[in-house]
Amino acid sequence: MIPWVQLDSAKTPDGSQELRLKRRGSEFSIMLGTNELMNSRLSGSEEALAKLSCQRIAGHLQPRILIGGLGMGFTLRAALTELGNNAQIVVAELVPAVVAWARGPMTEIFAGSLDDPRVSIREMDVGRLIRSAPSAWDAILLDVDNGPEGIVHKGNDALYSAAGLGAARTALKPGGVLAVWSQGPDAGFARRLKQAGFAVEEVNTRANGKRGARHVIWIATNRQ
Repeated sequence: MIPWVQLDSAKTPDGSQELRLKRRGSEFSIMLGTNELMNSRLSGSEEALAKLSCQRIAGHLQPRILIGGLGMGFTLRAALTELGNNAQIVVAELVPAVVAWARGPMTEIFAGSLDDPRVSIREMDVGRLIRSAPSAWDAILLDVDNGPEGIVHKGNDALYSAAGLGAARTALKPGGVLAVWSQGPDAGFARRLKQAGFAVEEVNTRANGKRGARHVIWIATNRQ
C-alpha cells in the first residue's frame, strides 16, 4: 500500500491545534490530530450542500452565494455547476494555509474553480461577512468546522448560536436559504433554527454516494 506523506501543516486560528495536509498517491486528507476532517475521495455530502441550496433558489435572478469554509472545494465546484453565469460566489476561509493548499498541492482537484470569474476568495471569518450587510445573500452555505459542535476553532460556535442564526437570517434576502453541513444530527440546533424564524428541512446524506458515513444538512429558508 502507498504510504501517506505529510505535505504541510498549519495552526488552527487560536494556535492551539495543528491541521495537517497529507497525500497518498492521488488521494488527499486534511487531519486535525487523529480526526480526519476531509478526504478527497469523500465528497458526496459537501456536494449535496450546494445542490440542495441551489435548487431552493433556482428562480432567483443574479444570485449571490456565500460559502463558509473552502475545504477541498467540493461545495464550491458543485455550486458552480448548478449556477448560471450571472451568479456570484464568495468563499470565506479562516485559515490562509487552506487557500494556499488549494492553489498549490491540491490544484488538480480544484480543477480551476478558484479562477472562475464568478468566484472570489476572502481569507476571513465568515461571521464577519454575514454581519456586514443585511439582505445581501440569496444563500449562505456553512461547512465550517464539524457542524454546530466545532472541534477546530471554538469561535465557530458563535455561527450556530441563537445570535449567529439571527444574524444569518438578517443577511439573507427574503426567500433566501441558510444551509448547514454537520457530521451528525443535533436536535438542539434544529430547534434554534426554528426559533430564529426559519422554515427548516433536515436532510440525511452520505459522504460517498449511497455509501460512507451519514451526515446531516439543514436547509433553513428565510420566510420574511
